[in-house]
Amino acid sequence: MHLQILDKVILQIFLIYQMILLIYSQKYLLFPLISLLSLNLFSQSNLIISKSLKNDTSQVISSLIDSMFVDNQNLAFALMNDLGKPNPTENIEQTNQGSRPPAEIVASFDGLGYGFKGPQGQASYRNPSDNSLAVGRDHIVQIVNSRMAIFSKKGVKYDVSGQVLYGPVETKNVFRGFGGPCEQLNNGDAVVRYDQLADRWLIVMPIFTRLAPRDYEPTAGKNGEPATLNIPGRSGQPGQAEPLFIPDKPTLLELAEKDSLRRIRRKSQNPEGGSYCMCYAISTGPDPFGSYYRYEFARPLFPDYPRPAIWPDGYYVPTSTGDNIIQKHASVVEREEMLKGNPAKELSFIIDDVNFLNNADIDGYQLPPNGAANIMLATGGSQLNNIFTDDGIYAWKIKPNWTNPKLSILEGPKKIEVTEYHYQGDGQLKNSVPQPGTDQKLDTQGDKIMSRVIYRRIGEQQSIVAVHSVKTSLGGGGIRWYEFRLDDHQDITLFQQGTFAPDSLYRWLPSPAMDRMGNIGIGYSISSQDVFPGQRFTGRIAGDALGIMTLKEAVLVDGEASQTNTLRWEDYTQTAMDPSDDLTIWYVGDYLKKGSSSYSTRIGAFRLQKKQQ
Repeated sequence: MHLQILDKVILQIFLIYQMILLIYSQKYLLFPLISLLSLNLFSQSNLIISKSLKNDTSQVISSLIDSMFVDNQNLAFALMNDLGKPNPTENIEQTNQGSRPPAEIVASFDGLGYGFKGPQGQASYRNPSDNSLAVGRDHIVQIVNSRMAIFSKKGVKYDVSGQVLYGPVETKNVFRGFGGPCEQLNNGDAVVRYDQLADRWLIVMPIFTRLAPRDYEPTAGKNGEPATLNIPGRSGQPGQAEPLFIPDKPTLLELAEKDSLRRIRRKSQNPEGGSYCMCYAISTGPDPFGSYYRYEFARPLFPDYPRPAIWPDGYYVPTSTGDNIIQKHASVVEREEMLKGNPAKELSFIIDDVNFLNNADIDGYQLPPNGAANIMLATGGSQLNNIFTDDGIYAWKIKPNWTNPKLSILEGPKKIEVTEYHYQGDGQLKNSVPQPGTDQKLDTQGDKIMSRVIYRRIGEQQSIVAVHSVKTSLGGGGIRWYEFRLDDHQDITLFQQGTFAPDSLYRWLPSPAMDRMGNIGIGYSISSQDVFPGQRFTGRIAGDALGIMTLKEAVLVDGEASQTNTLRWEDYTQTAMDPSDDLTIWYVGDYLKKGSSSYSTRIGAFRLQKKQQ
């Protein structure tokens, strides 16, 4: 009996040791400890020889990697979780490239922008590009400001990614027949998400024109007050779901006329006293050419920079009153009812004296604990008050109560101590990033978390990943990134942090993702006096040394020219997880072609680890 127990103990220790060797390809301090333990256990004084009772051949260990990572109880994650808490005062700047090979680029093609042609011809574009990208099972949808396109995605339905199936068209096409400002006005800053939990497309379009006064004009809420309901904009909405409108290819004269109308509308005075609004279109299935339910909600405050995030109890859409006032809106729309095509509610909290807000957006298919509040993050400091540094990231918990909206919860902010950072470029709308052959520098939006905040659950592990642009010691700009963890009470703490700045080049406007293995990938813009603005990508493998982007930088596209017509650059890039494998990370950002008068966009797909066959 004692021999059998000892056999099992030795076997378990040996298998654990082999698993750690498999996961950690480099020699960490962990190995000597385990090696000493193993030598002691297998020393001659403790060695007992017994005959085997059963023999077979095990499954190939490499085929077990996926399950090892998905199960958070495995030893690899447990050991990494116990390696020690990050020190918020330490120097976390990574000044060299990672040692692992770069991420595999599995797709790369041009999206909307200069030179783009599709079934609906060509279009003109304006700066900044405000890139938005969503990826479904067979399609890729891109929105750049007020233009939209649909591409094929390699898989079951198509043999290749990047074939232009639709576009460029005005984003308001999805609201055709709905009536009101959503159908009539084609505004910029529209964004798209793919709700992988429901296999639906979500398109969100703000209306920046102050509308004529309604008979039921809403009153803006105030900081510290309970949530207020936003008034539905259309009677009986959503009405019948309607298929995506496919317009004919416009003539050059029609394009010129539309461009003139847009310029006139931008210069015209808005009516006094009216509100703005937010428009939503939610598809009835995974086909972006299929039918959509449409909604409009009146917004009393200017709804700038909508950043939709997916959560079980709502689509969370934070917005900003403007660049010259420190006021944000934490809004949520009733996801469950929208998916059914029923009348839905939208509510908003008003928060003063806070930087740009972003809500946690679910990557993958594992849901947060039942009833969990969404987490909302912001950087510290205040550009308008000339405060460019801070040593905290600030977190709120937000949860709607759809039965009684005034009982909706907003808790925070809670300060999470991090290593001190300084806004890259001292914030937004400043000449910051140099380019070759011109005195025109580019804006970094360095005062805020600009891209989506990632929520990923792997077993019992709940991670939140956020990034922003910071100054670096080498004189350029770097990517500050964080992985936070949520405990059993859904309280947020810092797990690891780093600043990716391997040289003196400027890296800015990052966007992150976390795949189902727990690997983190980040895409971003890059430029310097000697390097034209382009797009690159780095990442790390779950279980690598904390605080390090361990993959060498991958080049999605090198720029071929400098942007000389404006300092505004992108405003944001965007990542999207591929719902087909939950491993492939899609990304979009800007670059300029040689001789071009405006930006092009490049869409790429990266894989941090090879897929298991």
